[in-house]
Amino acid sequence: MTERSEHTPLDGPESCRRALAAAGYIADDAVATACFLALELDRPLLCEGVPGVGKTSLARALAQVLGGPLIRLQCYEGLDSTHALYDWDFAAQILHVRTLEAQATSTGTALAAAGIEDELHRERFLVARPILKALQAGAPVAAGAAGGRAVLLIDELDRADDEFDALLLEVLSDWSLTIPELGTVRAAVPPVVILTSNRTRDVHDALKRRCLYHWFDQPGPEREREVLALHVPHAASGLRGAVVAAAGRLRAADLLKPPGTSETIDWLRALHALRVDELDEPALRASLSAVVKDAADIPVAREVLGVTGGA
Repeated sequence: MTERSEHTPLDGPESCRRALAAAGYIADDAVATACFLALELDRPLLCEGVPGVGKTSLARALAQVLGGPLIRLQCYEGLDSTHALYDWDFAAQILHVRTLEAQATSTGTALAAAGIEDELHRERFLVARPILKALQAGAPVAAGAAGGRAVLLIDELDRADDEFDALLLEVLSDWSLTIPELGTVRAAVPPVVILTSNRTRDVHDALKRRCLYHWFDQPGPEREREVLALHVPHAASGLRGAVVAAAGRLRAADLLKPPGTSETIDWLRALHALRVDELDEPALRASLSAVVKDAADIPVAREVLGVTGGA
């Protein structure tokens, strides 16, 4: 049986839900439960779903709840260990070698190759990338320091190559990273790890088994209105409802990039900035660029929303 984590500042899913709401994130019971278990069991949480439904913003809210740093690794094709784990400061190493050579010349001594190798791989030349930073944030030297638990956001994992899944699995299995020249860095307090994926490729099964999992659906109209009220509180209630209804019609249409909740938030903010109180045709025409993000979708969206005039 898994022991209760000593690092969880919340006492249950409902407590987690309230804390996330205070941080500006409207979580349903399933999301709150998944987050609580990720904290309680020290397990990564894999969040999959269509873009714009709150996967990335969940990590930001958790960092605010926990009072620790948010460390983000944005994934992309070709991502490798030197950008995800650590690298060496080559320029600083070269300068150091030149300094050693100058000192040797002035003193008439010879440089030992083994000694130079040791000099060049000291910690001061190490460049910590996001994953190493997250482990260091929970290392023993930092465990008693001020600040809360670190949140590591590995964003859009599906954009990275399959090989990256294996690299990630190795680190997440025991919350440690071995640097051959320096030794092993082990997190005394594991970071909270949120992985997001838009499912442009399947995440490796072995990594999925290591994680807790939550699928993010597009929120229903009532919850989306709650989210809009939280993020754009000064907009009229009737306008929020009209935006949610219009976004629903766009999602039901054959769009290449249907709007997520992040787009409806942008849309309502744009309408509020334009001092609009009613989602009529002029308002739709003026604000369509805030919600439609593909040229091929513009004529379809205009037809669905009844926008006939203008460019």
